[in-house]
This record gives sequence, structure tokens and C-alpha cells, in this order.
Amino acid sequence: MSDSKVVELQIIESVGVITINNPPVNALTLEVREELKKILMEIRQAKDLRVLVITGAGSKCFVAGADIKDFPKQMEFGPRENATIYKEMFAYLEEAPIPVIAALNGLALGGGCELALACDLRIADEKVKLGLPEVTLGLIPGLGGTQRLARLIGQSKAKELLFTGTVITAEEALKIGLVNQVVPLGTALEEALKLAHKLAKGAGVAMAYAKQLVNKGTELPLQEALEMEMQHVEKIFRTEDLQEGLDAFINKRPPVFKNR
Repeated sequence: MSDSKVVELQIIESVGVITINNPPVNALTLEVREELKKILMEIRQAKDLRVLVITGAGSKCFVAGADIKDFPKQMEFGPRENATIYKEMFAYLEEAPIPVIAALNGLALGGGCELALACDLRIADEKVKLGLPEVTLGLIPGLGGTQRLARLIGQSKAKELLFTGTVITAEEALKIGLVNQVVPLGTALEEALKLAHKLAKGAGVAMAYAKQLVNKGTELPLQEALEMEMQHVEKIFRTEDLQEGLDAFINKRPPVFKNR
């Protein structure tokens, strides 16, 4: 368990849980930014970690974006410098060789929505609302939101949300593919942990390869992406996990993958 006050890390077996705990709305302040950066550095050293879950403390907010009152402090670094630190952390989540799940327990707005977009999967409480309302302040998302949103839900719908700053419900988000599941009130973290522990028992190398192929392959011409896929297929035939999976199937037993 991290000793951080505003960002907490707990590792349960092989599942890590990061909790943004910055009441009242879990805003992305300088303190949160620095503590989150430290925790992600801790995670990089945790070799047995199989899945990561990110959530917010309390029942009101996942992360309700940046603290506007904190803007003057953050802008002392300059817009690019300030955003770059967040973008590097979000890129780490996106590129980490393990599944990353956002357990959306409340409002996910602005930077909070961008944080969720950097995760692989999003499980939302039925009362959750999501959006990138920066345009209403004369801003645009600067932590990857314009790019990840368009890649996830398509350009036309992304433009609509970005131009209007509309905040949508969990059910609306589900319909457009912004979240993967909508779950009963107060159960987002519980359901995310159920999924996380299920994935933690899975073939880690295969999931890491699949994640990389989806992330990188969609940016390439189809034939290049197919070649990259075949290269990963060739590599996976040399893994212990594949041999374990085949043996378990033949002998009708649950596989015990070792992530190698």
C-alpha cells in the first residue's frame, strides 16, 4: 500500500488498484499528478502485476477533471510542459503490457474522461456521466482526449461531443462504445475487480500481444498490420503459456498460465 494521501495503490494478489482520493471531486491537481507519477513508477517494478484497475474515492466522482483554481500553478510550467507529464503517464497506461480497467464510480469529465480513455476497458456505474466539456471554457482537451475519443467512437460522434461539450450518461456512453459495461449503482469497482481477477488468471503474454496489436495495428495500413500480427503469432508459439494452454485443453483441466 502506498503512503500517498491523494493517490493510493493497493495490490490484491496480482491485481493493482489505484484510487484517486482528492475530495471533493478527485480533481487532477499538481499533487495528484506528482503522486500518480510516483505510483506508476512503483508499478513498473511490480513484476507479478497482471492487471491494473483505476478508480476514484467516494461515490460522487471518478475524476472530475482539472481543478480550475489550480490552473495558475499548473500553467507556471507552461501548457506543453504541464500536459506532457500527464500525457506520458496516460501513454504508459495505454502501452503497459497488462490490461488496464477504469472503474467509473462517478463523474468522469475533462482530464478524468481522458484518463479513462487511456485505459483498455471502462466499467461505469449506472449514474456515471462522462464528457469533455473544455469547449465551454474556451479550451480543448489537451491530454489526448481529441485523439483517443475519435479512435474509440469515430470521428463524427467525437466531433459532436467535442464541439458541444455535452456530458452524456453511462447508457449513452455504452451505446456509442465509450464504455464497455454499465453496472448497478455502487458496483463499478466490484465488477471491475471481478473482471480483473478473471483476466489475471489468463494468458498474460497473449493479452499483451493482443493489446499491442490493436493499439499499433489500427494506425498501420492493413497489410503491414497483418504482417505485424503474424510476427507476434510466430513469437507466441515459443511461449510456455501456449504449451500450458494446449496441455490443459487436451487434458480437460484449467490452465495455469505463468505469463512467459
